[in-house]
This record gives sequence, C-alpha cells and structure tokens, in this order.
Amino acid sequence: MPGDDACDTYDTYDTYDRLISLLDTSRVDYRLIDHDPEGSTEAVCALRGHPASEAAKCIVLRVKVDRRTTRHVLAVVPGDRRVDLDAVRELFAARYVGFSDAGTAERLARAIPGTVLPFSFDPELEVVADPEVVKQPRLYFNAARLDRSLCMAGADYERLAGPRVEPVASPPVPAVPQG
Repeated sequence: MPGDDACDTYDTYDTYDRLISLLDTSRVDYRLIDHDPEGSTEAVCALRGHPASEAAKCIVLRVKVDRRTTRHVLAVVPGDRRVDLDAVRELFAARYVGFSDAGTAERLARAIPGTVLPFSFDPELEVVADPEVVKQPRLYFNAARLDRSLCMAGADYERLAGPRVEPVASPPVPAVPQG
C-alpha cells in the first residue's frame, strides 16, 4: 500500500493484508466498507451508518503488575463506552493501569491511532474484549486504515481473535435529552 498515508509507517507489518489473509483463510463472512478517512469512533460510525454500540473501540494499555512486571493489553470495548481502568487493574491484580504511550501502542498494535484492530499480531499484546463486543451480530472497526472499515459477526471475531472476554467497559452514558 505505498502512498497510502494511513499505512506508510507500518508497511513492514502489512497489518491490513495480514487481517484480510486471516479472515479469508478462516472462511469468515465479512464486509469491507470504504469511507472518508476518519479515526474518531463517533465520526466513523456516522460514516458507516451504525450506532456506536456496534463498533469495537480499541485501546492499548500499560499494566504494571508489580515493580518489575509490565504487560501490554489491548482493551476492546463498545464504541459508546470507555475502558474501565479500575476493572482492568483488578483483572490483572495490577498496581497501575494507564494508557500506553503512542510509540509503544503503534509498535504493538502495528497501526496508527484510529486504525487499531481488535486483533493482536504481537505476542506482547494481550487482547481483552468486553462481553458486549463479542455478542454483537454486526461488529464494525477500522481495518488498520483510516479509509476502510470491516464488518463481521462478534462471534466470528471472538473465534478468530481469541480474546480474553471480561467486563472492561464502563457503563453506557445515558443520552442527554435535546431541547
């Protein structure tokens, strides 16, 4: 994908091609959706035409288990929720959980912000998905590109990605009445 600004930094990893190859060899039904380049969950959901609850929001976290042990976790939550850092801290019996720095997140996810997949192709990055993600009949996420998304069943995602399924999303924020 030379010339595709969203992927130039990670051409060596071919994250998009690796994802498509995984899906094709696994014979999973999926649909690709081309759209204007966008990495913000709310904006890309509007472009794709679905509620944010059907999106997979992917956040790379740094989990300090103790003074010497740091793990990296890819938390996958519904697009209308936030990652519950306290839930992740309890899950790993950690001393501290925070957002990973941009360089580490990009290296481990092999993607730029806004294009992080709910899959890990790096053994140092453990995937933890909220139960609400895997139960979606249609799950949408950017496909390692700002201009292309993917839609697949949450059950197929769970089977292929093999995430640890644990409640790591904050409760949904109630909609504020307009007017």
